[in-house]
Amino acid sequence: MTWNAMMPFEPIAKGYRSGFVALVGRPNVGKSTLVNKLVGEKVAITSPIAQTTRNKLRGIISTSNAQLILVDTPGIHKPHHLLGERLVKSACSAIGDVDVVLFLVEGDKPPGKGDAFIAQLLKQKRVPTLIVLNKWDLVSKEQSESREEIYKKLFKETQWPIYKCSAKEGYGCDLLITALSNELPIGPQLYPPEMVCDQPERLIIAELIREQVLKYTREEIPHSVAVNVERIQEVKNNNKSAKGKTINAILATILVEKKSQKGILIGKGGSMLKDIGQGARIQIQNLIDGPVYLELFVKLVPNWRSKPGRLSELGYLGE
Repeated sequence: MTWNAMMPFEPIAKGYRSGFVALVGRPNVGKSTLVNKLVGEKVAITSPIAQTTRNKLRGIISTSNAQLILVDTPGIHKPHHLLGERLVKSACSAIGDVDVVLFLVEGDKPPGKGDAFIAQLLKQKRVPTLIVLNKWDLVSKEQSESREEIYKKLFKETQWPIYKCSAKEGYGCDLLITALSNELPIGPQLYPPEMVCDQPERLIIAELIREQVLKYTREEIPHSVAVNVERIQEVKNNNKSAKGKTINAILATILVEKKSQKGILIGKGGSMLKDIGQGARIQIQNLIDGPVYLELFVKLVPNWRSKPGRLSELGYLGE
């Protein structure tokens, strides 16, 4: 799953391009969904709840003439706690470390103050930028022309090219890959062509568990939750039908800030935690292509989102 991109993977034909593309935008504009669609596999968790993405996860697209490393960043928003500050800092730092920026906005809605703020930020960075009007499948034919003109007016000074797409349906995605490839510098493949993600397996497993928490719990829970994978170990499978084979035993802890949140996550008789575990186990089995035994615990850590040490332990460094 992981790979150190210190050296080119293999020689590539003349004119091959490679580089890093940061996807930026307000929370819940569809960045993670677009990463998954462009890569062709699920490498980022998605949720209708805003501020789902917390890590600069990288998805990899390898074509016959280019390799694109997509950096899915946390949504840029006004932070209300230290975690929020570090997420925004993480997103902003990614902009200066890439070759191209893909700025996503919700095409089915007029631009907001947050879009204008990000536009100003990108102007200062002076990185080649493409605008994507996402969720274009939700825009009616009657609205499409006027909606596009509104965004052209917003970005008139920048002369950034504007593309329309649907991360959910796939509309416009092939054209987007071509446009991004043309913006990348000449260079070799940095990762093996079969790779679709360069993140540690432990981090992805934690994110898949957190995705199920987002799916099953009320809105008061998701932003107060973090997942720490304590142990991944191969053990012998004791089932008679699988004698001699191994199973991946995973121990993970779900952190919450309030006692009431812990009760909601566990549920009556452990029912909620069981549903979360079953959903996560299926996703993890798809990831590692093998049987999984998943054990989950819920731990109360008051105000963990405002504790620098705890945030660092969980990998939220703001870098």
